[in-house]
Amino acid sequence: MFKIIKWLLISLLIVGLLATGITYGVLNLSLPALDGRGTSSAITHSVKIERDKLGQAVIHAQNRLDAAYALGFAHGQDRFFQMDLLRRNAAGELSELFGKAALGLDKKMRFHQLRQRSQIMLAQLPDKDQALLKAYTAGVNEGHAQVGFDSFEYILTGAEAKPWQSEDSLLIIFSMYLDLQTATFERDKTLIEIEQRYGNAMVEFITQPSPYQAALDNSKLAPYSGKIPALNEPLWAMTHIDENQEVGSNNWAVTGDLTATGSAMLSDDMHLSFAVPIIWYRAQLNYPLKGEMQQITGVSLPGAPAIVVGTNNKIAWGFTNGYLDTADWIALDGKEKTWQIDEPILLNDGSTEHYALTMSEYGPVTEINGKPYALSWVAHHDYAVNMALLKLEQARNVDDALSLAEYVGIPVQNLMVVDDKGSAAWKNMGAIPARKVPHQLAVSEQDYSPKWHDNETDRPFVKNPESGRLWTGNSRVVSAADHARFGNGAYAMGARSAQIRDRLFEKQQFNEQDFYDLQHDNEARFLKDWHNLLVNQLTAAGDKYAVYLTALNNWQACACSDSIGYTLVKRYRDEVINSLFSPLENTLKLDGGSLKYVKRDLEPALWQLIEEKPAHWLNPKYSDWQQQMLAAFDHTVAKLTKQYGNNLHSWEWGKVNQLVIEHPFAKQIPVLKKLLNMPTAPGFGDTFMPAVQGRSFGASQRFIVQPGYLENAIMAIPGGQSGHPLSEFYRAGFNDYVSSELTPLLPQNIVHSITINAVN
Repeated sequence: MFKIIKWLLISLLIVGLLATGITYGVLNLSLPALDGRGTSSAITHSVKIERDKLGQAVIHAQNRLDAAYALGFAHGQDRFFQMDLLRRNAAGELSELFGKAALGLDKKMRFHQLRQRSQIMLAQLPDKDQALLKAYTAGVNEGHAQVGFDSFEYILTGAEAKPWQSEDSLLIIFSMYLDLQTATFERDKTLIEIEQRYGNAMVEFITQPSPYQAALDNSKLAPYSGKIPALNEPLWAMTHIDENQEVGSNNWAVTGDLTATGSAMLSDDMHLSFAVPIIWYRAQLNYPLKGEMQQITGVSLPGAPAIVVGTNNKIAWGFTNGYLDTADWIALDGKEKTWQIDEPILLNDGSTEHYALTMSEYGPVTEINGKPYALSWVAHHDYAVNMALLKLEQARNVDDALSLAEYVGIPVQNLMVVDDKGSAAWKNMGAIPARKVPHQLAVSEQDYSPKWHDNETDRPFVKNPESGRLWTGNSRVVSAADHARFGNGAYAMGARSAQIRDRLFEKQQFNEQDFYDLQHDNEARFLKDWHNLLVNQLTAAGDKYAVYLTALNNWQACACSDSIGYTLVKRYRDEVINSLFSPLENTLKLDGGSLKYVKRDLEPALWQLIEEKPAHWLNPKYSDWQQQMLAAFDHTVAKLTKQYGNNLHSWEWGKVNQLVIEHPFAKQIPVLKKLLNMPTAPGFGDTFMPAVQGRSFGASQRFIVQPGYLENAIMAIPGGQSGHPLSEFYRAGFNDYVSSELTPLLPQNIVHSITINAVN
């Protein structure tokens, strides 16, 4: 018997080793060659693609077209599958990879018809932009073909890796529209549902201006002066209200008056969901233009031929999401002005599902509580996408960059730009509809503006303010007067922006380390009122909560890794929101709605309820407001205990908010987690502070630069360049990011080099 067991164990070990060997053998076959020589008929002169120790692609070319080819080649080698996912997601073509499991998402994307729009927009681009996309596309396909063996993702899905097309690069830009602006039209949709159920008084109550306002001119929106509206037939059952991920970013700048060098300085950290590989790709482009060498260093978005955020050593630029109102829902008078089109969706088994999409002259149509509404969204218009962002590469100063802002076809962003002469400026860059009156509720057909078809060119900007300081963080940046023109497209609350602003006024001179420290500022200024509220309530309740009061008294007023008190305060706020707004959430759910997309608006209404304690908002389950508020804390404790056990040390914020960056396939195939995922790291930071970090969300890059002094510039990214798990660059840079090391922007030691010669 012992011999049989021993034989079985040895056999299993051999099978396991063979399986491991085969797996690694197959993976090795799909590793790209990063050294050597090649030829291509898609370039006019030879190009060189170097990689430094982080895997940063350093491109040397004789013109911008060949540089686009070389960048595409590097993207195709390192990121083709991730690029494929982005284009398929935007086009609504994921079912071809994942079958019926992706059908719902594909239908949601087909509502916008972005594949067709990309094809139309490509044909409308200037010849030189079409030529650039053609060169980039050739590079992608030749870089991917050079690998010689499909990556493991295609093997696991059984799908075919289809060649890249020029239109796919426009789909990549559309994918950013979907990430950055979906909350805009979903928020409006929710407010329409609330108006239908409760009237406009409830809409005004829950969207009242935030007390945290940080516009660049320090203007304030008038505070809400109305009463708390009544709840109609409230459904009191306690329910969890989901929160939309606050996709956004921080950026700020100071003029040369506040630096030792006289050059202005920029900080930019874009907040996005994390996955493996991380969305950005380090690159440096080197090519001559009009007899002068150009060197552009920063991060690119695989699938597009541009440096998205970076510097040419004359200027440096960065972005935060603008959240202007770029969408309106049009209430249709009837169905006689609509028509249906068929959207065939190919599945992975070769079959086809048919999605019937209703269209109108205003845009695609859906029903909100049984009534037809058309969506007019800036992404549906011809000016939404183009290649004008590339012109930033040749800007010599802040004024050059500002002059481009209204012509660039990207989701509208807060452009922050600085130059080596000491100037700093802000302006909205990207597509903005020229209609003059934005709406957060439905618009009638009669009030629909034909100016929707035009891009807005008259835009406010701020250059070299007297204070020498500029800041944005996804809250309102424009003046209160301009706000009436541009509207609220799901702004952040403003606590983060206000904290950045206040920090900038604490010093009179700055260097790169000062900016890096501010990027990591996790002081919990926003939650201090919530901390005081909770401490007072628990103190009044007696000894029952003594152990929690001890943790709260030691909370450190920060989202620090070892803070138990911070976890209690943060989770308590969430439960108070659930407790007080469950009646609205439950009512909206009857028709498939949710408060998810307006949850970030609720803070001022929340405090009005807490302070005024209206009887008609008190759950009849409780005798008074004190009991209801304490019950919210009891729910907090119960949930934390269920998730993490009853040992309070397991409730430390660094464990509750642990950084977990996963490969999409590792979620479906847990045995691959160790191979595919980044190492976990203790949580540091949270939502309403400069140091933004969630479990799989946060600063997707940390960029700090003074043009003219790039030797001190920083670019930290929470992941590596390559999407291949056996690549030496798969995790390169991750440890520096989580340990707050000052990762250089400029390429370091070159370790690989490919030369591709032109074949004429």
